[in-house]
Amino acid sequence: MNMTILTPGPLSTVQDEGRFGAMDTGFSPGGAMDGESMALANLLVGNIPGTGVIEMTMAGLSARFDCDCVIALTGADMYPKRNGRELELYRAVEMRPGDELTMGAAKRGMRGYLAVAGGFDLPMVMGSQSTNLKCGLGGFRGRKLQRGDELPLNQSVTLAGLGSRCLVPRNDYPEEVTLRVILGPQDDFFTDRGIETFLGGVYIVSEQSDRMGIRLEGEKIENKNGVDIISDGIAAGSVQIPASGTPIIMMADRQTTGGYAKIATVISADLKKAAQARPGSRVRFEQVTGSEAVRLRREEIRQLRQTEYELLSYF
Repeated sequence: MNMTILTPGPLSTVQDEGRFGAMDTGFSPGGAMDGESMALANLLVGNIPGTGVIEMTMAGLSARFDCDCVIALTGADMYPKRNGRELELYRAVEMRPGDELTMGAAKRGMRGYLAVAGGFDLPMVMGSQSTNLKCGLGGFRGRKLQRGDELPLNQSVTLAGLGSRCLVPRNDYPEEVTLRVILGPQDDFFTDRGIETFLGGVYIVSEQSDRMGIRLEGEKIENKNGVDIISDGIAAGSVQIPASGTPIIMMADRQTTGGYAKIATVISADLKKAAQARPGSRVRFEQVTGSEAVRLRREEIRQLRQTEYELLSYF
C-alpha cells in the first residue's frame, strides 16, 4: 500500500503535532505550521488529530495511489484534481488503485494539508513523525519529498459513510491579517514609541519567511539600549526584534533559544493565521491579555471537539 510522488511541489514534508520534550538537547518541536488545518484533515478521514499528514507549501504535489484509501485536503486551495477532475477541499475522498491526485499553486493561503485514512507507515523518531529538515530526521528519510518517493500507508479501518464526510471550508485567507499578541517577555527593552510602532503599524510578510520564522518588513521598532539579551527559550509565536529593528515571528522550526529581545508573543489561537500569510500579505498586531488568550485557545479546542462530534453522525 503506497502513495507514489509524481511531482513533490516546492516543499512537501510529513508533519504531525510535533516533537516535544527535547528542546533541552537542541531539537525544536517542529510539526504542522497550521495545526487546525492538520487536525481537520485527520478528523475528516477518521484519524486522531495528531496523525502525520503531508504539509505542502505554496503549491501542492502530485501522487499516484496503488490501493483503495480515503484522503482529505484542507488549508490553502491548491486546485486539487483526481484523474483530471476537480476535487473539493474539506471533504473525505475515496481513491482507487491507479488514481492520480494532482495539485497546482495555491490561489489563497500558503500551506495545504493532505491526510490519508490510517496515516503513513513511517517510524516515530523521538515520539513524532514530523520532518526536521535541519537535522535530517523524522518524516520520510528526514527530508522533503522528492519525485519517485513511495510513502507506505497504514491499513485503515473501513467505516461506512467515511467517504461522504465534509466540512464547511475554512480557507478564506485575507490579504491582511491581525495577529493578537501578549506583550513581553522583553517589551521593556523598547521605547514607548517602539511599542506604539509595533502595535500601530502595518507590516509586510517577506519572501525570506520559512518554517522557522515569518519575517516582516516595515517601520523599525525603536529600542532603548540595543536588543541583545542572554539567550533564553523561544516559544511558538515569539516575536523577536533583531538588530534590523523589524519583527520575526518564530514558528514551528524555530531555534530552541535566541539572543534577541522578544517584544511579544502571538497567541496560540492565531498561529494558524500567521502560518497561512503569504509573502506580500499585510500583518497588524493587536494586544490582548493573558486571560483572553487562554479563553480563545479553549474556544478553539471546543470547536475542534464539536467538529469531531458532528462528523461522527456520518457513521
